[in-house]
Amino acid sequence: MYKIIMMNEKNIDILKNVSRETSENLKIYHGLLCEWQKKFNLVSNNSLTDAWSRHFLDSAQLVEFIEKNAETIYDFGSGAGFPALVLATIYKELNPKTHFILIESIRKKTLFLNEVIKKLNLNAEVINDRIEKIKLPIANYITARAVTSLDKLLDYTNSFCGKNTICLFPKGKSYSGEIVEAQKKWNFEYNTHQNKISEEGVILEIKNLRRKKI
Repeated sequence: MYKIIMMNEKNIDILKNVSRETSENLKIYHGLLCEWQKKFNLVSNNSLTDAWSRHFLDSAQLVEFIEKNAETIYDFGSGAGFPALVLATIYKELNPKTHFILIESIRKKTLFLNEVIKKLNLNAEVINDRIEKIKLPIANYITARAVTSLDKLLDYTNSFCGKNTICLFPKGKSYSGEIVEAQKKWNFEYNTHQNKISEEGVILEIKNLRRKKI
């Protein structure tokens, strides 16, 4: 659908084949991140120096695994908006009807998320609460990036998963051990996709999640 291209100092076009408006919106998002990072610790300072690759490209690659006609996408532990607001920026062009719901428990981060949503006029909303305390309808897709172990993540997502819900979780090199641990409690189908930004990372695509009867 979209071809991801790497960045350099003079080229800050993140995705090939997106409109100029989408590209400009992503640049605005990056500018807001750098501005707010001076006040709040939204991401690690080390990762901020390579934010286009570490955060924006890493988030944008998930679009490959999401249907264009997706209605609802939930993002857990949204932090500075990765991957949800990068995806929402792309979907503003791809399918403006796709609605993103971001769950973030830290108040100062929700202020930043709402600022990005307002500035870019995204079809997204933020819920400032803990995941286990909220009630929402079944989602089409659920994303979560660098939140917790897979076993605990499935505990959080189970209430929002239906038969056709797909979970997309970027994971690091320890992903295989996390899968083995999660399978002690859960039944699920999964595929692993190579992370295009990190050689050691993968994107876990999980569906048909069911708690095991013990």
